[in-house]
Amino acid sequence: MVAPSIQKDIVHCFAQEVLKYIFQEINDDVFSLLVDESSDISKKEQMVVVLRYVTRGIVKERFVGLVHVKDTNALSLKSAIEFLFVEHDLSLKKIRGQGYDGASNMRGKFNGLKTLILRENISAYYVHCFAHQLQLVVVAVAHKHIEVGKFFDMIASLMNMVCASCKRSDMVRESQKEKVQEAIGSGETETGSGLNQELSLGRPGDTRWGSH
Repeated sequence: MVAPSIQKDIVHCFAQEVLKYIFQEINDDVFSLLVDESSDISKKEQMVVVLRYVTRGIVKERFVGLVHVKDTNALSLKSAIEFLFVEHDLSLKKIRGQGYDGASNMRGKFNGLKTLILRENISAYYVHCFAHQLQLVVVAVAHKHIEVGKFFDMIASLMNMVCASCKRSDMVRESQKEKVQEAIGSGETETGSGLNQELSLGRPGDTRWGSH
């Protein structure tokens, strides 16, 4: 029971039971589709799929899948969604709403994901993700604050300076390694499987939640 392969099998069984219950709740009724994509720490592009539906007068949002996509163009995303739907016996015809961010591959008027789905289902109305809109507003307001604006400018300058040189990147890694070792020695940081791993530096982006 402690073998990683067996633990993964158990987790997979739990996931299948949870999904089975979600689709029983939907019960061939209509639902809305929420999609976003982002690269993970291993630089793989992942697409998350969430369904919003109403049952017994209660609006529910349920995560139903995380799909690895090799390309983020609209056709690739639609194919991945269709594959996921076929796997769980869902239909694009049952979609009554779409919620994405404002990227061109998602909300493009001619070849965006929302347009491709609308061609098959004219009832799948598109609404710009309110959480994404709120984030853009927060970022815009934050940049108006002088100290916050200077902070993000400084971070961008540091990233440009460090990432442009392998020697500088090595210096940052060595410095971080010394700090981690010192923290472990003083008991401030715990050790264990998967902890204190070396991470690559990521550029701050306004459309990423990590930008805050």
